[in-house]
Amino acid sequence: MRSANTQGHSPDRARPAASATGASPTAAPTTATAGEPAPQGYSSPLPATRPHLGHAVASEWTKLISVRSTMWTLGSLVLLVVGIGGAVILQTRDLDYEQMPFIAPSLFGLLVGQLSVMVLGVLTVTSEYGTGLVRTTFTAAPDRYRVLTAKYLVFGTAAFLTTAGSVALVGLTASILHGGSASGTHSGSEWVSGLLGSFYVTLLGVLSLAIGALVRHSAGAIALMLGIVTLPPVIGAVFSIWEALAPVGRAMIQYNAPMALMQLFGLPAGGSEPAADGAVVADGITAPGSLSHLVLILLVTGAAVAASYVVTGRRDV
Repeated sequence: MRSANTQGHSPDRARPAASATGASPTAAPTTATAGEPAPQGYSSPLPATRPHLGHAVASEWTKLISVRSTMWTLGSLVLLVVGIGGAVILQTRDLDYEQMPFIAPSLFGLLVGQLSVMVLGVLTVTSEYGTGLVRTTFTAAPDRYRVLTAKYLVFGTAAFLTTAGSVALVGLTASILHGGSASGTHSGSEWVSGLLGSFYVTLLGVLSLAIGALVRHSAGAIALMLGIVTLPPVIGAVFSIWEALAPVGRAMIQYNAPMALMQLFGLPAGGSEPAADGAVVADGITAPGSLSHLVLILLVTGAAVAASYVVTGRRDV
């Protein structure tokens, strides 16, 4: 019996033997020593590529088209520009277009529709801060500059194409209905002016996105943009009453978004006459040309965009 026990498979004695020979399936992993090959790392069966700007653009595009705010804001822009522009076209005659371009009726709807572009620009970035989704975004894409660049590209492209398409639809309708001999001659430059006007509205939206990235609050950013666009003409008129503030008031009347759109769309203030320097004189105030308005909005928007990059890269979520 002692011999059988000695040669039997005792569990207490089998474990050390198996451990010594390395045959146990539950043996703990050991680190590689000198002369032994290092353990291989995990290799994913899925294709892995280095993330780039295209991935961020695709992500932001998915966000933009999957939220209801995009449909409501851009849809209201199209309805305002096309609807009001169509009503103006029905109230005009061929003779009216001898002094104004075919794209002019779209201006009346765009003066209100630009607010939709600004609201969408703010919501493009502030909605993520409000819901906390921005944490997920920056976790999936740690490069914040790439994410912010993708937002600017996706929003700017969508806003410009929607605005330019609405303006072009109104202009084509006006040219078809009132393109008779009484409307005079029209060149392709007025269509270029329509594109510049659409670009100006897009820059207002980009400025709104930049302010949204700085403020990180939807209501505050929208209120700030509404003040930037609508208050300068009113404040300028009030300042013009006092002689000490009259220069500031005249500058605010000359440089504002409504005046810029009127200049770009070929509709200066009523009773205006062309000036020698290419500007327009109206009620004793010289309005700058279209190029001045474009340079100003580019400078303001560029400064806001640069500030948004600096702030987004330095602060916490």
